[in-house]
Amino acid sequence: MPHERLQRGRWSESSRIYLVTTATFERRPVFRDFAAASMVAHEICAGDVAGHWRGIAWVVMPDHVHLLLELREASLPRAVGWLKGRTSRLIRRRCLVPGPVWQGGFHDHAVRREEDIRALARYVCVNPIRAGIVTTLRDYPFWNACWMGEPRQAEA
Repeated sequence: MPHERLQRGRWSESSRIYLVTTATFERRPVFRDFAAASMVAHEICAGDVAGHWRGIAWVVMPDHVHLLLELREASLPRAVGWLKGRTSRLIRRRCLVPGPVWQGGFHDHAVRREEDIRALARYVCVNPIRAGIVTTLRDYPFWNACWMGEPRQAEA
């Protein structure tokens, strides 16, 4: 879907929870590279610290990223653009990927009050298991959830 069509009708609001998915350019498995995936994971956490969002759950997959976040700034496109811009520069600077890193645009879903946030976080975090990359999340380094201090159990 062209980038412009993804933005048509998009409206975002601060303090709202969103499920965001953004893919790599041509769905190349850029983040199979440990260093590239580490850079994205670091910048997701930096976005939380910088006040763009409050991270609820996220996962970096080989060719896409899922973020469940509470938006802190007024514009979801600006927050996602910040993440994609920073990671693109870092990854290209280290010559890990020639050309574009990210596909234009992103998919977002504004979470409704009646939706179960923990179920959405579980959906995000178990992506590596569903994809057959690992059998347990203990074996996958590129995910996090705000309930990390609580006992967790991942089921596909």
